[in-house]
Amino acid sequence: MSRGAVGPRYLRRLGALLLVAAFAVRPATAEEFSTPTLTALRVDWRAALDQLRAELSLYPSVAGEFVFSGRHGMPAYDPRRTPALVRLNAIAGRFFPSIEQSSVPALLPFDAAALLGADPDPAPDSPALPAVQAGFETAMFHAGPAGYNAMFTLDSSASMDLPARVFARSVEIQITGSRLIYDISDPLGGKGEPVKALAAQYPDLRRFIREGYLRYAFTRFGAAYVVSVQCLDSVPRARRLACREAAPVAERFLRALHVAGGQPRRPLRDLAATPAERPTVQSDEFTYWPSGEIIAGSGFRKQDGRPDSTVYAQIRFPIEKAPAYARSQSFMPRADDGGASPFSYPWRDNFCESRSFGVGQCALGYGHQGQDIRPGSCRPDQQDCDVKQQGVVAVRDGVLIRSLKQQAVTLQVNTEREHIRFRYMHMNPATLDEDGVLSGRRLAEGERFGVVSNYLDFPNGTTRHLHFDVQVFTPDGWLWVNPYTTLVASYERLIGGRGRDLTPAPAAPAVARAGPDETLP
Repeated sequence: MSRGAVGPRYLRRLGALLLVAAFAVRPATAEEFSTPTLTALRVDWRAALDQLRAELSLYPSVAGEFVFSGRHGMPAYDPRRTPALVRLNAIAGRFFPSIEQSSVPALLPFDAAALLGADPDPAPDSPALPAVQAGFETAMFHAGPAGYNAMFTLDSSASMDLPARVFARSVEIQITGSRLIYDISDPLGGKGEPVKALAAQYPDLRRFIREGYLRYAFTRFGAAYVVSVQCLDSVPRARRLACREAAPVAERFLRALHVAGGQPRRPLRDLAATPAERPTVQSDEFTYWPSGEIIAGSGFRKQDGRPDSTVYAQIRFPIEKAPAYARSQSFMPRADDGGASPFSYPWRDNFCESRSFGVGQCALGYGHQGQDIRPGSCRPDQQDCDVKQQGVVAVRDGVLIRSLKQQAVTLQVNTEREHIRFRYMHMNPATLDEDGVLSGRRLAEGERFGVVSNYLDFPNGTTRHLHFDVQVFTPDGWLWVNPYTTLVASYERLIGGRGRDLTPAPAAPAVARAGPDETLP
């Protein structure tokens, strides 16, 4: 080849070199945050009314109080179309406030027809109530646009048809009915075994154990329902039910369910994932490792973390003031984490850190369930700072789920676009009890309801930090999902600046030298 000629081989080589150079200088791609994907279920209220009519038929003297022919020409969600539900809600609402807000038929251990048959004008203290609730006592009820959530308790002495067992506390049974389902990656989902004794009442009922709960999942009237009891998949212990003991309690509960209320609403559309809102201004200080980048070797049996860039809800950051540091409380950080100080950036995910808790979203099914967060330490110039009084606030408007003496506080959110729970841990239970942080209490977003503490079964049981986690409703019930990206986005809003993702830049491939016949002229 002459010096002045440029051959095709040279052009191909030059194009390849330019392409390599372009990728070598391209910045690392930070993870893109997105909202979750949800499926909206269509509720068949006609089928719910048919079941209500069948239940009322057992009490002819009561059935005449319920009218099933409403005004025609009205929208399906207008109460005038369903006067029987209006009457039912008026009765059940005395015991389950705002039950008419439920967008799915509320199945509860509450036989309204039997109650009216025994007491035509029942009050909350009606002596007929225990019998029509099959011995279950209401601990919490909350209804809204996505459905309803309820908790009941049962003392083992309430019935002789349960296994003989003396419990240290009452058994808690939860039920959720929802028309919103979160579409998460769930390789363990959809499994379970049928319950022959309940097959006629619940043809598609599945019984299974997941994430520390015995669960019974089924569909009815087009909606999804899950009944669950917290238990140990092991031998009985003095203070905890074994799951085999929980089964007869849950199945007694299922047999006692009746249509107790609710009201049709406008149908919802499926919600597709969209880019999450974040500040555009860059923060000068805040840095973080991407989700899934747990400390090396800290996962269950040395497994890696699981990336999840979903912002499950736009929330207020759970600690009252910045700075705060999302970091492991159990494993020492690496040198590239800014040293050993827990009061420094960058943040690091520890959702799948090694624990004995069931977490279906982590490798091998075990993990931490949430994220540890430390509030910033007091600086010498902060006169009003007390490390023992750093506030914890509600991340959204919602309703609390918590019984006396429990060390976990759960905030329930129920709207047309989400059905989600946020849990706070390590605050002192005695203080929470004194302050009335109990089931049914409503909180406004940003409202302070406690302080960061170090309680884990007893005072000083852990370091001073907040454990925060997120559960979403799925066909298998409430499951833990990684809260890390949700927390990153909420912290960015709190400080008014976008954090810097420390995703390492990909290594540039070696640039081959040009051959002697491929030099520039």
